Amino acid sequence: MTTSSGSRPGIFAVRDVRSLITETAEEGHGLKKAVGSLHLTAMGVGAIIGTGIFVVIGEGAGVAGPAVILSFILAAVACAFSALSYAELASSIPVSGSAYTYTYATLGEVVAWIIGWDLILEYGVSVAAIAVGWGGNLNAFLDAAFGVALPDAIATSPEDGGIFNLPAVFVVLAITALLVRGVTESARVNLVMVAVKLVVLTFFIVVALFNFGTGNFQPFAPSGVDGVTSAAAIIFFAYIGFDAVSTGSEEARNPAKDLPLAIIGSLLICTLFYVLTAVGALGIASPDQMKDSDAPLAAALDEGAGITWAAGILSFGAVVAITSVVLVIMYGQTRIFFAMCRDGLLPQRLATVSPRYGTPARLTVGLGVLIAILAALVPLSEIVKLVNIGTLFAFVLVNIGVIVLRRTRPDMPRPYRVPWSPVLPILGVAFAVYLMSDLPLDTWIRFVVWLVLGLAIYFLYGYRNSRLRTEATSGTPGWARDEGHQP
Repeated sequence: MTTSSGSRPGIFAVRDVRSLITETAEEGHGLKKAVGSLHLTAMGVGAIIGTGIFVVIGEGAGVAGPAVILSFILAAVACAFSALSYAELASSIPVSGSAYTYTYATLGEVVAWIIGWDLILEYGVSVAAIAVGWGGNLNAFLDAAFGVALPDAIATSPEDGGIFNLPAVFVVLAITALLVRGVTESARVNLVMVAVKLVVLTFFIVVALFNFGTGNFQPFAPSGVDGVTSAAAIIFFAYIGFDAVSTGSEEARNPAKDLPLAIIGSLLICTLFYVLTAVGALGIASPDQMKDSDAPLAAALDEGAGITWAAGILSFGAVVAITSVVLVIMYGQTRIFFAMCRDGLLPQRLATVSPRYGTPARLTVGLGVLIAILAALVPLSEIVKLVNIGTLFAFVLVNIGVIVLRRTRPDMPRPYRVPWSPVLPILGVAFAVYLMSDLPLDTWIRFVVWLVLGLAIYFLYGYRNSRLRTEATSGTPGWARDEGHQP
């Protein structure tokens, strides 16, 4: 049922899927279709493989012992349920915005605003925190390779005793300039960086296999099943990032085919590399040798295989890996913000697409400057925990969105369909809720405070200026469906 002229849809009104898709063809509001399955898959790998595999493997091995290999597989399975739901919605609704857009089409405007506001925080804080980590890894590489390091005064934030974090500012502004230049150029640079970090991990795996021994695999599971599941909860966050692929839906040349392939393919590729890396690390070093190290893979090569010079190679791989993550996550941030601005929930003038570059240049520059300031000066050690809860919250709503859209729009074209629905989406919700329940209370409090602030902005600005509401009132056909009605 379409909203009649003169009426004002309620806060739970949903966007019509057809209007979402046709809107992307509007002059000045649609993004350039410029990326294929290879670049989209590289985006997924680029977002997933960051400091996680270079750091978290040691912590996981300390909890589960050699059974950390099973923890990597279990964490991948936990992510897979949500990845399948993202694949279905991305192929069916090929529009920028990821979980925000999917929620708008299934659960209504106010819920979409909540998840969009959540993702703004999640992606923004994540990029800032990763940029800070980039500076630390850059110093580690310079020290390992050349024996030099940047002074702490300009290499760390005030939280850590410095004046400001110059490397973090540099990497954020450099990525901002690249994203303004164009999605094609950004995707090509990311593809090169992904290739480099996969080569570095392959180097580690090959070296480990040539020095492999089985002595470190006994006892295999010293902490039993509890150790495996506890380590999986830690390792789960090394897989986060595949959802960023869906933010590129609107710029995919063939979204029906390319998006499911990229989302599921990137998760499979990363799982393979993670498992092989874990096996290789345990083949040359014990869990005790890795668990207390900030660079467990380098420690495994140094203490286990006696290859001290490899630390420089792994440090270089970590720098490249983190650069790629900054690029993809910041790309996702700009596309989610762009979708919210285009819908009128945030200022529409920011959603203008540059005719020269085919990107939301003004918006990208603004976000880049804000994130650079955040990375340079703001303490991130506590608020970065919000990244985890924000991601899991998005997973919950995307899985629910698949179930709802199957009921409300059963005849809608679905190039990819989640098998055994609603069982697998329900499992995706269950895994996400379980991991959310394990997060500390102060993280929940900060999360609720952020959402309350967001709701205040929505009712003061977004509700009044929403295109769903203004265009439905003026009689634009197909823009909205009244909540509680079948289409």
